[in-house]
Amino acid sequence: MALGDAILACLTERPMTGYELAKTFDASIGFFWKADHQQIYRELSKLRDRGHVQAREVVQTGKPNKLVYTLTPEGRAAFRHWAGRPSVPPSIKDDLLVRMCAPLDCVDIEPLRTDLMARLEHHRDRYERYERLLNKRFPQGLAAPADMGKLLGLKIGMRYERSVAEWCEEAIEALAALSPRSNVVSLDEGQSEAS
Repeated sequence: MALGDAILACLTERPMTGYELAKTFDASIGFFWKADHQQIYRELSKLRDRGHVQAREVVQTGKPNKLVYTLTPEGRAAFRHWAGRPSVPPSIKDDLLVRMCAPLDCVDIEPLRTDLMARLEHHRDRYERYERLLNKRFPQGLAAPADMGKLLGLKIGMRYERSVAEWCEEAIEALAALSPRSNVVSLDEGQSEAS
């Protein structure tokens, strides 16, 4: 997948400015495909050159004019072609997992545990963010056919984050036997305490 495909996916919903696209990435697609604002603007220019999007200038008073991007028929066809191709499973490149694969008697355990604790916190935060989005956008756990992909994406995101958080908890506990400090609270315990 390329960034252009992700932008075309966003524009299937409605016309957007570059700023709105960047915000959409921050709140949804960005969970699965990272891009900063400058990358999005550069890619929009390329998509425009290919004829996949067109831009309409909107005149604003008191602030700079903005460009609103819309899919062209060629852009819709390119998106449909991309969406119809088989996906490629992602490969994992994770330096933490490489360190964990090394014989642990060759590694300083405390920095490794500290890294795992930070990773645990990161995945717990993302899980909670997905959960908030799910409860806000799909309070009944149901979606209209057009939004079913978003609901399923949130669910896989939550499962992934929960799974990684649970693995971090397991790894921290396993390393506790090698190093005497431990103060991890499992995801389930943390939720019951918050209730």
